Amino acid sequence: MKKFFSRFFNIDKLNAKPSQPSDASAPSEIKLDSAAMDAVLAEIDLDIAIASHEHWKLLLQNILDGESSKALKPEVICQDTRCDLGKWLYGPGEQRLGHYPAFQMLIARHKYFHAQAAAVVAQAQSGDIEKARQTLNSPYRQASSQVILLLKQLKRGLER
Repeated sequence: MKKFFSRFFNIDKLNAKPSQPSDASAPSEIKLDSAAMDAVLAEIDLDIAIASHEHWKLLLQNILDGESSKALKPEVICQDTRCDLGKWLYGPGEQRLGHYPAFQMLIARHKYFHAQAAAVVAQAQSGDIEKARQTLNSPYRQASSQVILLLKQLKRGLER
């Protein structure tokens, strides 16, 4: 019924032999009835999760530019289970969607996002602003973009 992750990763196309059409019942296709979709949407506000993760870039940029005095702890930031999205990913989200490969990818990308955000803060706090900027503009930016794209794709799939 819902192919949001399989479309995003083209899993059906990757698994199909050139002369065969994609199998509509492939395990990469997420099939949820409307009650299950509604339950997922009630458990997590994906718009807030997206906005929250988008906000991190501005926060980190402000720290590097000396425009924020917010005291952040890298050892806390790196814990991907503390934010609302992480709590959902490792709780109800994993129970409902955890057997789909793309959901596991979302968990991995989210974990990497937190590791990179923590690295930016740790580098800034140690005085290596240039290294922190490099981390912000490359690995952090990639991780952030991937998490946000996956969340947007999940949202689109659940709202159809």
